[in-house]
Amino acid sequence: MIYALLDWDTLQKYHLSIKEFCKTAKGLKAKFLQYRDKNSSLKEKLNRLREIRKQWKKTLIINDVIELLPYADGIHIGQEDLENLCKRFNLSKKEMILNLKNGKISGQVPSYKLQDNKFKTKIVGLSTHNKKEILKANKLPLDYIGLGAYKKTSTKDTSNILGKKAIELIKFSNHPVAIIGGVKIYDKIPAIKVIGSDICKLTSIRLKKKKNIKKRLKNL
Repeated sequence: MIYALLDWDTLQKYHLSIKEFCKTAKGLKAKFLQYRDKNSSLKEKLNRLREIRKQWKKTLIINDVIELLPYADGIHIGQEDLENLCKRFNLSKKEMILNLKNGKISGQVPSYKLQDNKFKTKIVGLSTHNKKEILKANKLPLDYIGLGAYKKTSTKDTSNILGKKAIELIKFSNHPVAIIGGVKIYDKIPAIKVIGSDICKLTSIRLKKKKNIKKRLKNL
């Protein structure tokens, strides 16, 4: 199963629109899409989330920004992000995640009319990088974990490259695992079932040449 990563800076770099990306992700039968945007303003992120919602009807996850959570199906957070949120709201990690799942934690958002899923239980995922973090994540009420980095990638810090070791670490997780960081469409990641959980691929669907992008889109 493919968990697609829509990274705004990457789309800009390769001159790929949200519509084109979503069309490609749908053609690849992705089930989840994560919207990550590290540098834009909240207003810009909300406008792009509106556009993504028009193009993507399946599960939509936002990255880090709790202000966008009321308008998405879930949120993916990093280890440091979780620590900071716990300090900000004076909550334990377990309490923080439960509040996120129940939609009780959010920041102030402008009055934009987006598809609001506030009556649903939210999906919460957490990044992990080693066995120690996986075992700690097992004690938290998460819906899945991200494990990586699998390979080098230009979209984030990948000082900790796991490579094939990531496949071995999966067995320690009680949660579904998304292999993250530098995963390409052609990478062969086995669909191992661990405690009833499938592996997902997290892919940025990045293509280095615009020619290849156009070729793929025509074949959808």
